[in-house]
Amino acid sequence: MGSAGTNSPDEVAQTFAGIHTESGGNLPGLVEASPVLLVFLRHFGCSFCRQAISDVADLKGVLDKRWVRPVFVHLGTPERAKPFFDYSGIGDVERVSDPEAAVYQLPLFALPRMHPALTLFQLLVWMGWLKGALFKHGLGRSKKMATRCRASSF
Repeated sequence: MGSAGTNSPDEVAQTFAGIHTESGGNLPGLVEASPVLLVFLRHFGCSFCRQAISDVADLKGVLDKRWVRPVFVHLGTPERAKPFFDYSGIGDVERVSDPEAAVYQLPLFALPRMHPALTLFQLLVWMGWLKGALFKHGLGRSKKMATRCRASSF
């Protein structure tokens, strides 16, 4: 497969066909039904990821009116992910569980890996973290979220 932006429609369709959601669907089926907002998350302890989930939850009504279906790709198991989406009020959203990061590594998505320490030197990361993630979503799991997650079966 070529680099991002040089994939043929057939290559994109073939790649999407191999990506299955937790509900048993696949991306081509979802894309045929409606436009898809594909959101990649790092991990559930990440403030930016919690912010992304919260932002999509806040926009759910707007997305529904425009027939846009959010689909989250995450690195956890379905059991691990469910409480986080339930907590945000979007427990019924389509999710792709990818613990091996196979989807993340597909050239089609061009998601480069960066050493975590290098993110400390990026001004935009600090600004985003201070502005939204830290003040609105905090660090690690919130007490309320931690209580709910402990109550689940993982």
